[in-house]
Amino acid sequence: MTDFAAAREAMVDCQVRPSDVTKYPIIDAMLRVPREDFIPAGLRPVAYLGEHLPIADRRVVLDPRVFAKLLDAVDIGPEDLVLDIGCCLGYSSAVIARMAEAVIALEEVPEMAEQAEALLAGHNLDNAVVEQGPLAEGMAQHGPFDVIVIEGAIGTLPEGIASQLKIGGRIAAIFSDGASGTAKLGKMTSHGLAWRRIFDATAPLLPGFTATKPFEF
Repeated sequence: MTDFAAAREAMVDCQVRPSDVTKYPIIDAMLRVPREDFIPAGLRPVAYLGEHLPIADRRVVLDPRVFAKLLDAVDIGPEDLVLDIGCCLGYSSAVIARMAEAVIALEEVPEMAEQAEALLAGHNLDNAVVEQGPLAEGMAQHGPFDVIVIEGAIGTLPEGIASQLKIGGRIAAIFSDGASGTAKLGKMTSHGLAWRRIFDATAPLLPGFTATKPFEF
């Protein structure tokens, strides 16, 4: 039988900390949330491997290192309202809920949204609210947000999502460029989003976030 508690500690000590993620709220949250509870039963033996875990078509639970580095970049505080886009079965939202004042967990697949709601409630995370809807539309009715985290790769960021950030708000996303990708941090200013590169990363391209190709005659 897998010792999940030991595997969780090993994930933090051998994957997260060596990636220069040392902020206490992130370490504490990732130690306290049982990743194995938020993935399909067949994947539980590999819940703590250092790789993306496939949940559905083009949908994954991000590699712990990648996820932790995204959280480190957006620097979630205890008074922040966070939008977690593409929460799958709720693992990312469970971690964020232990760091933020509240998290809106957005999932477009109805069955996954239902499971995420049940799992988050089962772990007494009352500050996590699951909403079902298209990922690329965000959740404007609950905004504006202090932080937005996107749980997968995008080709481009829809303007509608960018408009849901407060001035001074932060967004972390992995931008896909074919076989390669770059994780970026965006900060909302009075002149719009200002982006900077964080680290190299890849992930499946989320539905609805494909880059629009320019029109050619």
